[in-house]
Amino acid sequence: MSAEQENAATLFELLLLAPEAQVEELSEALEALEALSVSVTDADAQTPAEQALFGEPGLPAPKAGWQRSQVQALFGSEAAAREAVDLLLPQAFFAGCEVQGIQALPDADWVRQTQEQFAPVPITPTFWIVPSWHEVPAAAQHSIRLDPGQAFGTGTHPSTRMCLRWIAQHPLVGRRVLDYGCGSGILAIAAAKFGAAAIDAIDIDPVAVQTAQHNAQHNQVRLHTGLPDLAQGQYELVLANILATPLKLLAPLLCQHLQRGADLVLAGILERQADEVRAAYAPWLALQVHDAEDGWILMSGCAP
Repeated sequence: MSAEQENAATLFELLLLAPEAQVEELSEALEALEALSVSVTDADAQTPAEQALFGEPGLPAPKAGWQRSQVQALFGSEAAAREAVDLLLPQAFFAGCEVQGIQALPDADWVRQTQEQFAPVPITPTFWIVPSWHEVPAAAQHSIRLDPGQAFGTGTHPSTRMCLRWIAQHPLVGRRVLDYGCGSGILAIAAAKFGAAAIDAIDIDPVAVQTAQHNAQHNQVRLHTGLPDLAQGQYELVLANILATPLKLLAPLLCQHLQRGADLVLAGILERQADEVRAAYAPWLALQVHDAEDGWILMSGCAP
């Protein structure tokens, strides 16, 4: 097999149909789920219902978006695309949307094309996420080697970056940590890099569990990885970077894992969802907005 053939890999295309009002929020959610790319086209193109978005010269566009849009998201594995569907279906904003299917794209040199899109990501001036094909920046005192691939979490999305910043800026030495919905394991690995003593990284997707363990070994840190029943007892820090709807549903479960004085850190939340997430956790602790970036927020609280 040639080197070119070895680099040829299959990407998986998730196709969704969305009304005009839902396209923006759906696209934001796909970005939060770390799709490698998201594109939007007119679902009625080349039909009598096709809509032009540009008016006559000198006049404004008649509409900001199409009545029905096809949203295409690319993922590095079929499992990642299917997990995205599972997370999107219960979201309130998905009402009126439709999953059209998941299909493998023809083989291409996706490895090279993907590598060109991913450069080292600075979390703080001294903490970087570095793909394996790049040198670690000289300024990096802490770094995580991580490539885009089979599970969510590469450090490129604001929600992940905010969680990583929180980890870098708080004392973790000796603490017991739970990363709920670990995806690639990036948050759990960061906790280990900053001194956490025992880290459970769990996910509902077995592929994510395997990927997190692989990434931990690649970064020479130790994690306990597994499905949700791995989480036992109470922790000094609980991290969950998912989306607002599952975070609200998980409130009783996550809070029962908090020991007195423990920190809870939640991300994958849009700014406009702050009040509903805060209300979901109010019976157990008070959440505050700790960080914000590009319309996304990180919320945190301390168990009484």
